Amino acid sequence: MPGRHHAGARIRRRTTALAAAPLLLAATALLTAPAVQAAPEAREAPGAPGARAAATAPPCSAVFRISRTLDGGTTWRMCWHYEGNAGLVLDDVSYQPKGEPRPVKVLTSARLGQIHVPYDDGRNEYDDLTGQGFAQGLQKLTPAECPGGTIKTVKVPGAYDPAHPDVSGLCTTTRARGHAYRMGPYPGEHAPTYQLQGQDLLVYTVNKVGWYEYLTEWRFAGDGTMTFQVGATGTVSPGDYDAGDGRGMPLGKGAKDYATSHSHNVFWRLDFGLDGSSANKVEQFDSATTTRRGGNTPTIRTTRTPVTRELAGDAGPLRWWRVVSPNGRNKDGHPRSYEIVPGHTSKYTGRGYTRHDVYFTDYNTCERFASNNLANCGPHTGRSVDAWVNGQPLKHPIAWVNIGFHHIARDEDQEPMPVHWQGFQLVPRDVTAMNPLTPPALAGHNGQYG
Repeated sequence: MPGRHHAGARIRRRTTALAAAPLLLAATALLTAPAVQAAPEAREAPGAPGARAAATAPPCSAVFRISRTLDGGTTWRMCWHYEGNAGLVLDDVSYQPKGEPRPVKVLTSARLGQIHVPYDDGRNEYDDLTGQGFAQGLQKLTPAECPGGTIKTVKVPGAYDPAHPDVSGLCTTTRARGHAYRMGPYPGEHAPTYQLQGQDLLVYTVNKVGWYEYLTEWRFAGDGTMTFQVGATGTVSPGDYDAGDGRGMPLGKGAKDYATSHSHNVFWRLDFGLDGSSANKVEQFDSATTTRRGGNTPTIRTTRTPVTRELAGDAGPLRWWRVVSPNGRNKDGHPRSYEIVPGHTSKYTGRGYTRHDVYFTDYNTCERFASNNLANCGPHTGRSVDAWVNGQPLKHPIAWVNIGFHHIARDEDQEPMPVHWQGFQLVPRDVTAMNPLTPPALAGHNGQYG
């Protein structure tokens, strides 16, 4: 949102947030010891009553557990905790489609890695997670904002109001997504139409940073797809109506008032744990088109390249990556994997860490934020993700996904500002032998039709 970080605009929040100052000074402690952590789950002995339920439950106490079975029979399970800079963190995310005997672990952890906000006039640049109190801005949600769901209470580390650190700010609910699939008969064919209206598990928070309100959504679909996105809303900063930089679009009557254009560069940090292993493999796929003489249809050849060392990668129309389980296979014997599918992005080239779409780094507990990393990782290590890509072998890969949005304000941003979204998907590839939502009548169609 334009201008909410300018000195005049910041007064709205900072006058009530002086208690947050020690949080940034003690950030390293928060990174290594979050104030709210998922508690261990008590296990029953094998064969004891409830042993099977305990075996499939996430390794956390009930208050930090999220579990939902969606239409079609898919169950998602995960734990959560809340950190003093990253905000909401999801842990031990597993996916169990109908017919699978046990959950398939997908992610060890998933969190935001940074929200970097540089302004077009070069006067202001912010790292909202590690410099602007993103986590402390957790907002209280009303039941109307979480229809049909549950609002969980979060203890906010370094809360602006230390006397009231508990915020009813985490919504877990389900939301319709439209068609999960549809397959009708050919003309003249006497066959039923198969269709299913899909459903997502939605986990989300709202965090206020000055004039912004960030909606951080984590969606988990019945077919195994995960959609991670951040939406920015709130209000356009009135302190920015100066028409001074000549870079924005006019708001209001005539061309007197302008809002400074700026970028939102959102990073996600993903620690995959497919089938419970940290030693996941990364593969890059590239497809090359060759034009043939005589107007013949061009050919496309796709190559697969193992990514064995740290990588700063750029997505393209015919390039993509997947993270592969080292030992898990589906019922057809194919390795389980998840593909990273970036959404629309406006790449910001002003900083080294925003010049690439995807980074793969080897796990280092100190490397927590894509920019303005608060922890001291040692000499010559740098404080941003681009500095950590130095050719080290990938033994425990961490994926960083960067999606940018260039915000040029418009009249419709007044007021409140409509949500503008940016994000990506993790799509299962060969996790199951068929569509996990396949109706029983079509279950025999694996590798053949009819």
